[in-house]
Order: sequence, then structure tokens, then C-alpha cells
Amino acid sequence: MKAFNSTLAAFALVLAASSASADPIKIGINQPLTGSVAASGNFITDGAKLAAEAINANGGVLGEQIELVVEDNKSNPSEAAAAAEKLITRDEVSAMVGAWGSSFTLAVMPKLEEYGVPMVVETASSSKVTSAGNPWVFRISATSEMEAKAFSPMVGQIGVKKADFLVVNNDWGLGASAEFKKMLEASGVATGMVETMDPAAQDVSAQLAKIKSSDADTLFVTTGFEQLSLVLKQAKAQGLDRRIITTGGSQFPDRLVEQLGSAAEGSLHILFFAPWFPDAAANPEVAKRYIDAWNGKGYDASGLSDGFRGYDAVTALAAAIEKAGAPDREAIRKALWEIDVKGVNGNIKFEKAGVEGSESGQNLPNVYVVQIKDGKLSLPNL
Repeated sequence: MKAFNSTLAAFALVLAASSASADPIKIGINQPLTGSVAASGNFITDGAKLAAEAINANGGVLGEQIELVVEDNKSNPSEAAAAAEKLITRDEVSAMVGAWGSSFTLAVMPKLEEYGVPMVVETASSSKVTSAGNPWVFRISATSEMEAKAFSPMVGQIGVKKADFLVVNNDWGLGASAEFKKMLEASGVATGMVETMDPAAQDVSAQLAKIKSSDADTLFVTTGFEQLSLVLKQAKAQGLDRRIITTGGSQFPDRLVEQLGSAAEGSLHILFFAPWFPDAAANPEVAKRYIDAWNGKGYDASGLSDGFRGYDAVTALAAAIEKAGAPDREAIRKALWEIDVKGVNGNIKFEKAGVEGSESGQNLPNVYVVQIKDGKLSLPNL
């Protein structure tokens, strides 16, 4: 009987060990699923899920499955910080993806340092995200400065003489207007007024009326899809005769064509992936695989141009966890400096950014420009 009990105890230990080894590797997803920029946040979350499914179908990471733990930051900086704390302390995630907007991401960053958790920043473009040198931040999205530099060859091609700005009043919008203003002036282009709008504003007619009174020929707009739709509708209603260019990469131009018709005609949109032209991607085979997976799920096709952010972010973290050899937060942080993996928007490899001695990671993503012309999307040459 004693020997039998010993055998049972040994068997129980084996089962316990087996169960422990089968624990999934948790990655937190901190995105705006509700609120002013919910469309983009949901698409990014869908892209993250596609990447996790593909990785798990191929054996997972370190022989374990990836589990995504999703929190809604409600398009609000304080909610983003609270969501991060939940993911870190309650769910004990090994790493995070987040947190869409620059203001949301900046609110989360102190939590990363407090608890020592790496986060792949998939969208935020403000220079503040990396300039502080937070060592737990690894950004795969383009900064506003990168966008402006990539667009600069087109300024002369399309004949921009003077530009005004209409931007959302937060770190994203203000940072974009500053960087594009600097680029334009360096290119010999005059810049005029910078008008701002609250992220939740439902009427921008006053700002557009002021812009209409200026002598600029081009208007740069920085805001999410929901508010951009409002801007374009009201601009057409006021007869605003300007070339409109959007920045930030979350404008869903195919949806603008479908929903706004002539109000979107002629507008140009700076993007970080153009799914309508997969052969133009840096890694066409990865882009096509992602597109096929997205379409296979029956997801909204317009979300392809944002969903890749979540897909690439999870792909990068999975590669870092594999290289780290364990789902250890510090080991993952170190391993993120060593990865070089093919993503939808090019190879993901981090370079140091920020203050000396305390650096953040910054990838060098690709930038595209799509134009709505004759009710269709085109890819003009840069």
C-alpha cells in the first residue's frame, strides 16, 4: 500500500509538471475597442489574433501556445494606463502590444518601467514615445518625422505651394503638424494656420471656415477615420477647394470611397501598408499570407490597412520570446534587440532611439501614399 501511494504521488507530480509546462504564454493587447478611434483598435486586435493563430498552428513558441489577453483602453489615456496595470498585475502577461494613440501610449509608458514589461508600440507616432528613452518601448510604427521625410519627394511633384493644418488636439496631431510643417518649410513651401479639434468633436465647421479664408492650396489633416469622415463631409459642404492630405495611416481610404463618394475625391493618404497593392510591399509573400488569412476570416476588408499593425507586433514578440528561451520579461526585452523578422510592412529590426544610456527601440517601417482618383485607389510614385 505504501509503494502504491508513492507511485500515486509520483504520478501526481508528473501531472502537475505537465500541467505547468502547458501554461500558455500571455501577451497583453491594449487597444481602443470603444470610443473615438475604436475602428482602428478593433482591426489591430483582429490582426494580432491572426498572427497568434498562425503561430499556434505551427507549434506555438517554445512549444507553448500564445494566449492574447485583450483590454479596451476606451480611446482614453487614463483608461490605457489602467488597462496596462490590469494586464501586468492581474493577468501577468509577459509582454504587451499597445496602446494605439501617442497620448494613450505615453500614459502607459510609466507602467512599463514600474513593472519591467516590454511593449511593442504598433501605432503611436509622436517623437515623445521614444525621445524619453524608455528601455521597455519598442516601436514598429513610423514616427511623424519618418512620415514627413517619406512624403517630402512628393511635395514638388504635386505642386504644394502653401499648406494649412487641421489636426486632432493631442500628442499625435500636434506632433504631426510640427514635423510636416518643418519638412515643408525646409522644402521651400509656405505654411499657414494650424487649427485643432477635440478628439470627440462632432462639428469642425468653424475650423474649416477659417481655413477656407486662407490662401493655402493644401490642407494636411491628422485624425482617426471617424473624425476624418466628418472633416471631408463638412469640407465639401462648405465648398473648400483644397488638396487634402491625411497623415498617420489610419484613414481606411477604401471605406472613404464607399461611404463618402465625391467628398473623398482627390484626397491623398499616407499609409504604412497598402493592401490593395501587395506586390508593392517589402515582403510580398508575408503581405499576401496576411491578406489571405484576413479574408479567410471574413473580416472587413477596409481593416487590412490597420490590422497588419497587430499582426506584425505579435510576430515580433513571438520571435523575441523564442530567442529569449523563456517568457521572462527582462529576457524578452533583451531579445527584442536581436530579432530580424519578416513582417507585413518590411523587416522588423530595432535600432536605438532616445537619450543615451536609456534607449528605446525604433524599427524603420515603410511608408506609402494612396490617392483616391476617379472613385478608385491608386498608388502614385514617390
